[in-house]
Amino acid sequence: MIRVRACGLSDVGRARNHNEDCFGIDPEHRMVVVADGMGGHNHGEVASRIAVKAVQEFVEQTADHDTTWPFVYDARVSRHSNRLKTAIRMAHDKVLRAIRHDGSLIGMGTTVVGVLLQGRIAAVAHVGDSRAYRFRDGELELLTQDHTWVNEQVVAGYLSLEQARVHPLKNVVTRALGGESEVLVDVREVEVEPGDLYVLCSDGLTTMLEDEEILSYFKEGHPIEEICRRLVDEANQKGGLDNVTVVIAEILAGD
Repeated sequence: MIRVRACGLSDVGRARNHNEDCFGIDPEHRMVVVADGMGGHNHGEVASRIAVKAVQEFVEQTADHDTTWPFVYDARVSRHSNRLKTAIRMAHDKVLRAIRHDGSLIGMGTTVVGVLLQGRIAAVAHVGDSRAYRFRDGELELLTQDHTWVNEQVVAGYLSLEQARVHPLKNVVTRALGGESEVLVDVREVEVEPGDLYVLCSDGLTTMLEDEEILSYFKEGHPIEEICRRLVDEANQKGGLDNVTVVIAEILAGD
């Protein structure tokens, strides 16, 4: 059986006075998750914490096969992909519940991206513009598609990638936990190999660094803890306009 080793780092950045990002690493259940809160007045921090805790709790509670699913089971993907997808939907419900309980939290929300491994398959699920990448054989592959207005215009052919990078609405998300009463979670499955690195990050990294710049740090072959630190430091050197969070999960051959 393959093994997983993971690390993460989150930093407030250079322009913010508090950190609304949150991340979780669950080595027992081989899951990593990143959430990027929004809403101001520290409320984004509340939303991201709720989301990460809810995802971790549901994945833990469904570790065995005797499970009652709170939502319709998606027969198109595996059970463990359903676990992660449902965990994110549960997180959305808990964010909404917190808003209903405390009116001062109205307007808060959070993105979320997670990876859950079982056997040689990784489930990758997300809502919003926090991303997941895979580094393999010297190449960095984006595994998620940003749920942003600008990215949707790129996919539709109305904007070029160059236009998207400088568009004034580039950070406007079209999906988030805590928004509409229902949330649409994108999930996909990818096969893992020993040596793979799975990278989760908030947009505080990807708005400061292009993918080629991110890739350069992985090509140097440093330990994952050092890569996390270097990426966060570089995002801050480039301006640190947002909180920045990086989580890396390394796939190792079994004993």
